[in-house]
Amino acid sequence: MRFQARLKRDWRFWKGLSRTLKRVKSITRESDNLICDDIQAAVESNYNRPAMTFEGRTVTYGELDGIANRYAHWAKSQNLRRGQVVALFMPNRLEYFAIWYGLSKVGVVTALINNQLVGAPLAHCLNISGANHVLVDGDTSPTLEAALGLLDRPVQQWILGAALGGQRDLIQALKSCSQLPPDRSVRDGMTANDTALLIYTSGTTGLPKAARITHMRAQLYMRGFAGSTGALKTDRIYVCLPLYHATGGLCALGAALLNGGSVVLKRKFSASQFWPDIIAENCTMFVYIGELCRYLVNHPEVPEETRHKLRLAFGNGLRPDVWPTLKRRFRIPDILEFYGSTEGNVSLFNWDGREGAIGRVPSWLKARFNIRLVQYDQEAGIVERAANGLCIECGAGQVGQCIGKIGSEVRSDYSGYLDKAASESKILQNVFERGDAWFATGDLMKSDADGYFYFVDRIGETFRWKGENVSTSEVAEQLLAFPGVDEATVYGVQVEGADGRAGMAALVMNGPFDVKAFGEHVAREMPPYAQPLFIRLLPALDTTGTFKIRKVDLVSDGYDPNRIKGVLYFKDPKRGYVKLTKSVFERLQAGAFRI
Repeated sequence: MRFQARLKRDWRFWKGLSRTLKRVKSITRESDNLICDDIQAAVESNYNRPAMTFEGRTVTYGELDGIANRYAHWAKSQNLRRGQVVALFMPNRLEYFAIWYGLSKVGVVTALINNQLVGAPLAHCLNISGANHVLVDGDTSPTLEAALGLLDRPVQQWILGAALGGQRDLIQALKSCSQLPPDRSVRDGMTANDTALLIYTSGTTGLPKAARITHMRAQLYMRGFAGSTGALKTDRIYVCLPLYHATGGLCALGAALLNGGSVVLKRKFSASQFWPDIIAENCTMFVYIGELCRYLVNHPEVPEETRHKLRLAFGNGLRPDVWPTLKRRFRIPDILEFYGSTEGNVSLFNWDGREGAIGRVPSWLKARFNIRLVQYDQEAGIVERAANGLCIECGAGQVGQCIGKIGSEVRSDYSGYLDKAASESKILQNVFERGDAWFATGDLMKSDADGYFYFVDRIGETFRWKGENVSTSEVAEQLLAFPGVDEATVYGVQVEGADGRAGMAALVMNGPFDVKAFGEHVAREMPPYAQPLFIRLLPALDTTGTFKIRKVDLVSDGYDPNRIKGVLYFKDPKRGYVKLTKSVFERLQAGAFRI
């Protein structure tokens, strides 16, 4: 029986792998076939089919292409040359994908800016992009205006809406632009190794970093998921994740659009609207991150949740304890969990549906995968090495850092960040043999005897909360800007029933702590996912012999007032920061607060 079950698992894995490899095997670094050519081919094959639905409006492939072409010609009218950057700072909307698709037709790079950013982090992302033009809408324009004084250079704002002051009317400018495709000769000399997009990631330290997404890498995302999901022309994929992230903006869109299917795009996720939308739009798939799934299973039951036509949910970060509830309560036939990083060269897929696993590498295929786990010293923050100086591979059940061998093949390529030093900091040398190089993911994992991989935790100065990577040093910098804060350190703590880790800050004050003013400062300077959920006041921060703050002890202490002496605060969703008393802690543990 076990033998038959193993054969069945292996067969499902092989089918998924074969579908995916079939779609990506023709991608080469030197090819003149770019991501826009892939999309254009899909347009020509599905010209009159519905491509995207957003807030009651549906456009066909041909209409979507026409929108994209206008942006291509707009870029030419502004004398933007290939390789130059335009920043896209908008929430999800019908034009979002068409904008970067159109700009890619003339070789212009689009920097996808997180529309939740404010202040210094927003200015940083715009500064490192090198963009002189920023596209905004009515939602994001005020936020950009507030950050203009922090920019290194003046930028031209183009708004999809009423233009004020120095802004320019993008709607009006597009009216004079052709809907016909630009001449392909404008891309002569470009290859798939040229940059198509900038997508920002926290990495493991510091402010957001711009990952360089080449045309080749975008093709791997979009073609890869067109194959791995097995999507068909008849599929309608529900996308409520932000399009500035690769999961929603490349993986999900690729699965739909490169197969002739359609996208049902939402501005943002709503647990109460999710199932009515799925039914009303006849969706057959949806893309998730773990936090989205947790919200769904914590939401009260509604009749619509089992009346759908869904056949697959795909995404990453699905918690092992949420997985069975999601599948059985909502009667979702299949779940495809995957693992990958925006800037890295490691990807895993769990095609055969083992609950809790992020992917699998069967023993009979291990030599064909560039993925390994190596022993890691969490206290020292370095990989462990044997007497010969080489790394030590983990055995089954051992926790180690996941790494990916950097090679010449497309699937093992490492393009890294715009910042060369940041890119090189993620490379491990002399891992299993002298002269080899491996990408360090910054993630701790373990694997079992059957080759399934399980996510354990993130390494370093980043934790994941609300589906976003939060940089502890970035948050600490914002907290230190508040009057009276002498020292600040930020870390993630586990909260019962929540995905990832919630932010907690330990502060040393040089005077009274004005909690109301502090709350206003946090709300003004940080996006919601980065705002610390817990605050701890301390007379001093313990440090190591090398003057590093002992975060391990702080994380171990957690936020339980029964264990910790001193003042604690909790960010009540309705009242802001309040004293974290024993009664508040008990209510928090009981799930009384929606965090």
